[in-house]
Amino acid sequence: MCGRFTLLSPIDALRKLFGFPQAPNVPARFNIAPTQAIVAVRPGNGELIDRINDGPLNACYLRWGLIPSWAKTPDNAAKMINARGETISEKPSFKAPFKRRRCIIPVDGYYEWSKRMIAGQGQVEVKQPYYITMEDREPIALAGIWEHWLGADGSDVETCSIVTVPANDYVGLVHHRMPVILDEKNFEGWFYGSTDQAHRLIKPYYGSRQMESYPVSRQVNSYRSEGQHLIEPIDLEPEVCEQPQMKLF
Repeated sequence: MCGRFTLLSPIDALRKLFGFPQAPNVPARFNIAPTQAIVAVRPGNGELIDRINDGPLNACYLRWGLIPSWAKTPDNAAKMINARGETISEKPSFKAPFKRRRCIIPVDGYYEWSKRMIAGQGQVEVKQPYYITMEDREPIALAGIWEHWLGADGSDVETCSIVTVPANDYVGLVHHRMPVILDEKNFEGWFYGSTDQAHRLIKPYYGSRQMESYPVSRQVNSYRSEGQHLIEPIDLEPEVCEQPQMKLF
């Protein structure tokens, strides 16, 4: 899964990668959390049509946490930040946006948590955050889907989910799932391709870029935390090793 991420690259770097027109500067963010507004890239201007939009790319803001168009309330949006790639074309919440409304969510890295046992007053289990990024520090393109929701009270919201798959061998050392990472050569297929073409892109990342991960401060656990210090590597506390029990005869 993907539950927090960063976007640090200046807008010019994103424009160079995706080729969308001039857009306002995007401030660096070190701890983007569910239900917040995030930058996404998609074809066209967000018009709802009955096929994949074949217009030019544009940058926009979407709320992270998909609300299905048929939902009566937005209450479950925070639970729908990720769409499992294995069932994306079957689940009622995701199958229509996957067919017609695909997007890319640019990030510079994301956080994942791994359980560890450390020594404290006794043994304490902690969820240790790791920052996962690329060694070249260039933007990362995550596959996403988006939806438009109109509430009974007139609320008009565009939302999105990040597509996830089982982790590759590297990310699997930290967590069992990961977001779908797209190489630039596959952007067109994700944006404009058929569902069959898009399905073939939903897979663990084994591209040419080298991934990197390292432990970071647990301050990132609070969505209120922000700043460069959140992505700086830390030294881990020693982990408790279970001692084998002696057999008594």
